[in-house]
Amino acid sequence: MSRTPRALAAVSLGVAASLAVTAAPAGAATARFTPGAPGAGDPYFPDMGNGGYDVAHYDIGLKYDPATKGIQAVTRIKATATQNLSRFDLDFLGPLKISSLRVNGHQASFTRTGAQELVITPRKGLRKHRHFTVTVAYSGVPATINDATLGTSGWIPTADGAVMLNQPFGAATVYPVNDHPTDKATYTFTLSAPKDLTTLANGDPRGTRTKHGWTTTRWDVRHPMASELAMVAIGKYDVLKGRTGSGIPNLTATDQAMAIKPDDAKTFHDQTAEVTDFQAATYGRYPFTSTGGIVVKAGVGYALETQGRPVYDLGRRPGSIPSAGLLAHELGHQWFGDAVSPAKWSDIWLNEGFATYSEWLWAEHENGTPVQKSFDAVYATPASDGLWKGEVADPGRDHIFDGLVYDRGAMAIHVLRTTIGDRDFYRLLKAWPAAHRYGNASTADFVRFAERLSHENLDAWAKAWLYSAGKPSL
Repeated sequence: MSRTPRALAAVSLGVAASLAVTAAPAGAATARFTPGAPGAGDPYFPDMGNGGYDVAHYDIGLKYDPATKGIQAVTRIKATATQNLSRFDLDFLGPLKISSLRVNGHQASFTRTGAQELVITPRKGLRKHRHFTVTVAYSGVPATINDATLGTSGWIPTADGAVMLNQPFGAATVYPVNDHPTDKATYTFTLSAPKDLTTLANGDPRGTRTKHGWTTTRWDVRHPMASELAMVAIGKYDVLKGRTGSGIPNLTATDQAMAIKPDDAKTFHDQTAEVTDFQAATYGRYPFTSTGGIVVKAGVGYALETQGRPVYDLGRRPGSIPSAGLLAHELGHQWFGDAVSPAKWSDIWLNEGFATYSEWLWAEHENGTPVQKSFDAVYATPASDGLWKGEVADPGRDHIFDGLVYDRGAMAIHVLRTTIGDRDFYRLLKAWPAAHRYGNASTADFVRFAERLSHENLDAWAKAWLYSAGKPSL
């Protein structure tokens, strides 16, 4: 993510859901069925995510009505129980009204409690290792999350539609979800809107049809995606399609409200392709089926690394397209943050540090600005500056979008490079995302991986640059 201003703090949801144990369902005398946990165990956001199951796929059918600004939606979830479940939770917040909820095709009882808990009790217990489905039909105007420090996320109305931007917990405003990066899943979006509007999402378009004045487009995401990286955009967009020089499908779109000139839209499209190919040569094969990006006018003031198709809000600069450096940041996330996602939110420097370093690498490639010069410019920040407060590897929930994560994260990566040497460092840039592709990893995982690859003891580097506050000496 790239935000303006740079330092925005996260916020706790602040509500713990209940965890009462229920009796085993009838006919299950030989097995003990218990509720799944109402959280994924992340100390920064204890209400996010849930336990007891693993989601494989979300199939989201959503119809947007400009007359009401609302949606009618059905989300179908395929999952596997990881314990004998008497009941389980999904994250679902805001005013959307549920009209039907079924588990394995049968009506299930449910309650909504706390900040975001949708507590579901199926007709029969769900046995460990068994697959099950959840189908939720709902409607209404989704919530927009506005926080003084975190900013705006969730369902964000625009002049002629809406955008869904989820980091860190906006997904639950639009669809029921196991909302934590550790439960990645594939997705299908089937989006409907009046025929004069465009509907966009992650993944690849799989067909469009128009009937009775409504156009429906299907999008498939074939590689696992964290819910915070899902996106939807509805409105009047100009769309360009093509391929990068290496053959990766490339789809970009610009909001007509931004009044971007056709030549500039083409430049955005071509630079996206150029940066993607440069990073694929540096970081290893591109991890998804297509690349691209969407320029929106939503008033959120940040760009976000939504998987395969980053979103850039440039609403304060009409007619503008993203800079090449910003493209390098968000597209660099496709390897660092999207393909490999953090095990916990405290590990977010592995996303943002590498994305910021991607900017430095691009500046060297494109403009001849040495990475060392970019490092030196940030390192010159006085030791008394707030940049040096806190630990990179544990910034605290209120600081996950602070400069210590972005800039100090990038500096830590560069010092690692000078410690292990360029040969091993460039091997690391490819080997790390390949080893953990479509999964999750922690700071400790990264340090151990770098040590094994380089045959170096990195304790001193990790202590000084990841696990300590203050300005390290060089």
